[in-house]
Amino acid sequence: MKIGVITFPGSLDDRDAQRAVRLAGATPVALWHGDHDLQGVDAIVLPGGFSYGDYLRAGAIASHSPIMAEVIDAASKGMPVLGICNGFQMLAEARLLPGAHTRNGHQQFICRDQKMRVENASTDWTNGYAEGQEIVIPLKNADGRFVADAETITRIEGNGQVVFRYLDVNPNASINDIAGVANERGNVVGLMPHPEHATELGFGPDTADAMRSGTDGLAFFTSAIAALTRV
Repeated sequence: MKIGVITFPGSLDDRDAQRAVRLAGATPVALWHGDHDLQGVDAIVLPGGFSYGDYLRAGAIASHSPIMAEVIDAASKGMPVLGICNGFQMLAEARLLPGAHTRNGHQQFICRDQKMRVENASTDWTNGYAEGQEIVIPLKNADGRFVADAETITRIEGNGQVVFRYLDVNPNASINDIAGVANERGNVVGLMPHPEHATELGFGPDTADAMRSGTDGLAFFTSAIAALTRV
């Protein structure tokens, strides 16, 4: 099983995502934003970072990179695609996911361990979780506020497209505490927190379990493998 991780100018977490893919049991494939070749991968991860320095709008320029034409085509055919933080912004800008992202409500960059609840455990990237499960994933962003018009919010809430919701605190003033969403088909998922930073015991969020904690993000990647195996 091969999962591609695309590197854009300004990507920061591409290597972390590749490591997470490897830990999940798949083969990571490094892809370049300027290519039109997905190299036969079975799934795709758009990693976090500050592509093109977040100029214009976060993720806006990257959404027009050459390889995104291939990503859009693959996603339309059902390939699992995950966008993490800046990758989530790219997917929204490419209209593969609903909504948009603006500056955090407090106008500051934030970095914290974030609790969130799994709202939809049936997507290609969340089937390894249980609906209602609470997990802790690192969060770091400046433009993480999820926004959409009232009609879109009503639609995605009704369709079960809200995949994750912030708990305890809404770190960026996202509408309805939304931390992640999916497309209607459930093969494309985007979220602001970083699951690739919570895949190894002792190296994830700081919880009461101490060195026994830190793997709440691993199921994102094993879920994709499971979804592809079922196909």
